[in-house]
Amino acid sequence: MLLPETSIDLDATATSRDDAIRQVGALLVSAGSVDSGYVDQMLDRERTVSTFVGDGVAMPHGTLAARNDVLVEGLALLRLANPIAWGDQQVAIVIGIAAHGRRYITLLSQLASALLEEGRAESLRTATTVDEVYQLLAS
Repeated sequence: MLLPETSIDLDATATSRDDAIRQVGALLVSAGSVDSGYVDQMLDRERTVSTFVGDGVAMPHGTLAARNDVLVEGLALLRLANPIAWGDQQVAIVIGIAAHGRRYITLLSQLASALLEEGRAESLRTATTVDEVYQLLAS
């Protein structure tokens, strides 16, 4: 499964952007999607190009150098109780992405389209169950 239940944390707290990236990366590691080195590559990516996509959502992922750290495609999701600064923006939803090659572009595009649809990110911020998260991301 691309987004297992154990990779969704609806009650997360983070002290910073890097803390949130480490947490979502740890969920990807825990799910067996990536090696631990992938998390460092996620942090490196963020230092060069922001993964903020709009409407309080960021989608951190690794650099091209991290492709060997991806074991199987996967997603992880943190919903932060209190939004954090992500550059000049505020973020409450952090979706970690692990994919090979061009699949990054496909996953980023599909997720961004779904989440930037009117009211979808807000609904995700107020979802109370994993099933609601699945419905919001699938539709």
